[in-house]
Amino acid sequence: MSTPPVPPCSTGKGETPTPAVGATLIAPSRPGVRDLLSADDFTIVTATLARRHPELGWVAAEQRVVEALKFVATAATSTADLVPSGPVDAGWHALISCTAIYAELCARLGAIVHHQPEVTGAVAPASGWLDRTTAAIEAAGYDITPDLW
Repeated sequence: MSTPPVPPCSTGKGETPTPAVGATLIAPSRPGVRDLLSADDFTIVTATLARRHPELGWVAAEQRVVEALKFVATAATSTADLVPSGPVDAGWHALISCTAIYAELCARLGAIVHHQPEVTGAVAPASGWLDRTTAAIEAAGYDITPDLW
């Protein structure tokens, strides 16, 4: 098995946000991943990614958003340093750029998952980042889509 490329960014833990009035805190393994966002919000995030990367097409954009949701839901409760793959990071970027949607999601998950972009010259993620991240996602109750990791 070849070594995966160094990912473009990683996570950072933030303060625990205050859930919006009427919001319910959720455990990431309880709902289905698509239930983490409303259908309208999922469409907005997917459209954001599809507009930025028209070469993907709608289905591939949806797949990346789904994997990004799994990643963020897992990172919200994990103590490990998790790192997304490039395709998953693209979905995460689309999610983060929809700031109100992302803020509500993090509030419901109980933690803000901060984006830590790669900086030229910075220390690369610890070896094993891919295995550590995918194992954490699976331990949270999600299946991964291997082609995107």
